[in-house]
Amino acid sequence: MSNGNSPEDERPFEDVSEEARPSVSVGRALQQARVAAGLTVDDVSTATRVRIAIVHAIERDDFEPCGGDVYARGHIRTLAKAVRLDPAPLLAQYEAEHGGGRPAPTPAAPLFEAERIRPERRGPNWTAAMVAAIVVVIGFVGFTMVNGDDGGKTDVAGDTDPTASPTPSPTTKTAKPVVPAPDPSDSAIAAAPQDKVTVKVVAADGPSWISAKDHNGKVLFAELLKQGEDKTFQDSTKIDLVLGDAGALDLFVNGEKIEDDWQPGAVERLTYTKGDPQAG
Repeated sequence: MSNGNSPEDERPFEDVSEEARPSVSVGRALQQARVAAGLTVDDVSTATRVRIAIVHAIERDDFEPCGGDVYARGHIRTLAKAVRLDPAPLLAQYEAEHGGGRPAPTPAAPLFEAERIRPERRGPNWTAAMVAAIVVVIGFVGFTMVNGDDGGKTDVAGDTDPTASPTPSPTTKTAKPVVPAPDPSDSAIAAAPQDKVTVKVVAADGPSWISAKDHNGKVLFAELLKQGEDKTFQDSTKIDLVLGDAGALDLFVNGEKIEDDWQPGAVERLTYTKGDPQAG
């Protein structure tokens, strides 16, 4: 609603004929048309979204609050349509009174923005081009250096005299005739020292748990010996054995095989010294 203004309070000028209008200012023409249309300033402001203060200023021919000629012409066009006036004569009159009939200059702010943005847009492109060029140069130099090093290596290899005698390899110098290993026998193992007792247990026919201790009672071994595995024990005086399945084992003492006829599953407790083979 209005702020107390009414079409009746704001009476038009006495002469509102078409012939008299050219002598009426732009603001007065808009005011007369508004009153004639039965509209208040509030009504026009609500319909056009032009602030009330600006509507009042324009009707007083004060276009300063509009913020420039561009905005002033826009407000005149909007208000003229709201009060059912043709905006073209009003705009022409405004140009004659305020613009001298000259075309409106380009606003300073957009021009400034255009001039400021244009160099910034080109700058990064030049920078990117320079960086790309530097990368290419560095890559080319590195590639040339690597190829140069490889070429040097190739030349050295090519200069090698094909008639020169090859350097004997360490294998050629130290090669010795391979002596076939003797077949294992039941009567011998690796030479056993004379001053020690040596016992070798072989799980020939199956797994067996065994235990071996030296002359001080220290446990040398106490585990399951899987089929195909063997263990050798030495001591200066004696070896004490416990065989969990003596029938599955072969036993060698001081280089000789023990030929006792142990049954499968039989548990045997044995002691051997330097003077054996014979059961203790």
